[in-house]
Amino acid sequence: MSIQDLLLGERQALIRTRLDLSGRVIAADLAQELGVSEDTIRRDLREMASAGLCRRVYGGALRLSPSTTSMNERIGIAGESKAALARTAAGLLPAGATVFLDAGSTNLALARALPTGADLTVATNAPAIAAALLERDIATIQLGGMVDARVGGVIGTSAIRDAEALRPDILVLGVCGIDQDAGVTCYSFEDAEFKRFVAQRSRSVLISVTNDKLSIAAPYSVLPLSRVSRAIIEADADVTQAAALAAAGIDILRAV
Repeated sequence: MSIQDLLLGERQALIRTRLDLSGRVIAADLAQELGVSEDTIRRDLREMASAGLCRRVYGGALRLSPSTTSMNERIGIAGESKAALARTAAGLLPAGATVFLDAGSTNLALARALPTGADLTVATNAPAIAAALLERDIATIQLGGMVDARVGGVIGTSAIRDAEALRPDILVLGVCGIDQDAGVTCYSFEDAEFKRFVAQRSRSVLISVTNDKLSIAAPYSVLPLSRVSRAIIEADADVTQAAALAAAGIDILRAV
C-alpha cells in the first residue's frame, strides 16, 4: 500500500508521529505528502485536536505539552541543563536592577546561581526562590497569597495586588511551552493571568528554555513572542527551532 492509500487511522497515526518528531505539522505539506486534499488534513487535525492530541493553529497544528508535575517534582528533572541556563541568565542581570523571578524550577536554579550579596532587588511569587535568595543575602520581596503546589508560587488576586507595587527592570518569566505561532504558554489559566500582569509592568522579559519546551503549546496563552526580549536556550537546542525564535525578534543566547 502506498502512502497515498493510508486509511484514516493510519493517516492520523502518521500525523502524530510527525508531531512527536518536530513539534508541528503544516497542513499543505501533509496534504502533498499523503496525496489528499488540504480539507482532508484540516478535518484530521480538527478531530485530533478535539481528542486532545494536538493544538490547531493557522495552517497546521502543534504538539501538546504533557500535563504539568508539581514544582517539587520538577526540581529534580534536568538539573544540569537548568544549571547551565541559570549560569548564563545570572550574567544578564545588571547590578542595581530590580528583577522579578517568576515561579519555576529553572528560575529556582537561577536564584541559586546568583552570587552572595548580589546588588539586586529581587521580587518573586515562589517561596522556594525567596528562601534561596535570602540565603545569598540578596534583597528579596515575597508576594503573598496561597501557594499553588503545581506552579510552586502564589498566583491569585493577593499576588496580583502585591505585584501592583512593582515595576521590574527585568521579568524572568517561567515558561511551560514556547512556539513561533502559539507564543509563550502555560498550563494554568490563573498562572497565565498572573504572568501577563507582571509582564505588563516589566521593562523587559527574559526566558530560559529547556529543549523539551521548544515548539510546545500548553493550553493557555501568556505572551506573544514579540514581548520577549531575550531567550536563553540549551547549548544543543535545535537550530531550526532557535532560528524561528530569532526570526520573531528575540535575542537568542545559548547556555554555556
